[in-house]
Amino acid sequence: MTAPRRYITTTIPYVNARPHLGFALELVQADTLARHHRRRGEQVRLLSGTDDNSLKNVLAAEAAGVDVQSFVDRNADAFAALSGPLALSFDDFIRTSSDPRHRVGVERLWRRCAASGDLYRREYEGLYCVGCEQFYTPDELVDGRCGEHGTEPQLVAEENWFFRLSRYADRLHQLISSGDLRIEPVARRNEVLALVEGGLHDFSVSRSHSRARDWGIPVPEDPSQVVYVWWDALGNYVTSLGYGTDDTAYDQWWATSERRVHLVGKGVVRFHAVYWPAMLLSAGLPLPTDILVHDYLTVGGRKISKSAGTTVDPAALAAAHGTDAVRWWLLRDVPRVGDADFTPDRLTARADADFAGGLGNLVHRIVTMVHRFRGGTVPVSDPSSGLALVDVCRKVPGLVDAALADFDFRRAIRAVWSIVEEANRCIDATRPWELARAERQGDGEAAKRLDTVLVTLVTACRALADELRSFIPDAATRITAQLTPVEGRLPAAQPLFPRLQEDTRLV
Repeated sequence: MTAPRRYITTTIPYVNARPHLGFALELVQADTLARHHRRRGEQVRLLSGTDDNSLKNVLAAEAAGVDVQSFVDRNADAFAALSGPLALSFDDFIRTSSDPRHRVGVERLWRRCAASGDLYRREYEGLYCVGCEQFYTPDELVDGRCGEHGTEPQLVAEENWFFRLSRYADRLHQLISSGDLRIEPVARRNEVLALVEGGLHDFSVSRSHSRARDWGIPVPEDPSQVVYVWWDALGNYVTSLGYGTDDTAYDQWWATSERRVHLVGKGVVRFHAVYWPAMLLSAGLPLPTDILVHDYLTVGGRKISKSAGTTVDPAALAAAHGTDAVRWWLLRDVPRVGDADFTPDRLTARADADFAGGLGNLVHRIVTMVHRFRGGTVPVSDPSSGLALVDVCRKVPGLVDAALADFDFRRAIRAVWSIVEEANRCIDATRPWELARAERQGDGEAAKRLDTVLVTLVTACRALADELRSFIPDAATRITAQLTPVEGRLPAAQPLFPRLQEDTRLV
């Protein structure tokens, strides 16, 4: 029987500046899901990339006095390089300005929608936010400003190509309300339904060549226009699979994959849950099955944003505090719904409490007892069915599966952490040191009981490391090594998670 296929994607960010921690959140979430489903036996393809064909990138390059391609290349390389500091397991990384797969796929998608009668050209005047790369109506603004960036949109008048979004309102409503197009959390689904019910208007899908500064993909058969950046960028989910070429990856991972999963931030839900599905309907292509939406990270209550100047460099953060600590805070402390405020002190406190004081201490205690009472050799015995710890370990995989199916990383980690809590309770209840004392006094039953307790604890910690492999793979590898015999004996107990220094600061 063929294992089910799951295609997981992140959004592709503008490269008008280097990456920040807000996008790292999405990267780590996507990687965690990919690792989890691979461990459960599914075939998984994980995609990320960069959105190079944006006017924001052009303007940033001009401000820096650098040619656009060089500027884009430099910042795109910084995004791709996050795979090391964040321990990411991408299968593919697409760059929309230079990947040869992308342009041919965008052109094919455009022509398919044109053949459906959904593209037409007309004059338009509207309020345009460069930060969002989006037109707004006056009633969508907050005191005349973009609610996302706090800037006053520009009044733009020109002739563009438009997409007949209005044609797909009823179909989109049916797909979303039925769950065929699943949007999580429910609050975000309800927002999208309200948007659709309020009426969908056709939207501009091109820009004049001059306003685009000669940057981007020309509109097929109309070189005076450039494909609008959102149309261009959204296409990456299929162009990266060779849509527009003879690559079989498109059929394998999009056309016939059981799950097509997009992770997105709440600020771009409209594009992914309305515009993109409508484009796919027009082109006669399958839709995503899941759109998983996360909220924002903030600093001092303000959204982490390149344009707002509130940035935290995730690579520097990992260098200062460690990959495990960064991934753990993003998954353990960021809620499923609601923004999360970041400080280095919060990250340090969480890592010290959970790693040094919790997980690391537990593994160290167990390995030390195996060495002290059994010379480092794990006894040959079965885990005790009479200990609650065995039952907890048995239930955890199902609880993790259910939590991640709901896109709830905190709940999944709480389930895994229940092994740590129950293992500590098991040690306190069984008191292995007292069993060892009784064994030395000739109590054979105490010796058997000690063997069973030690085996149960070691087995539980191995199960714990296995479940943690999706969340903090580097740490899980170290725990597994500490619990794997070498020439019949466990390695000597070593501190797995040194306490972070109080004076560690992000630089």
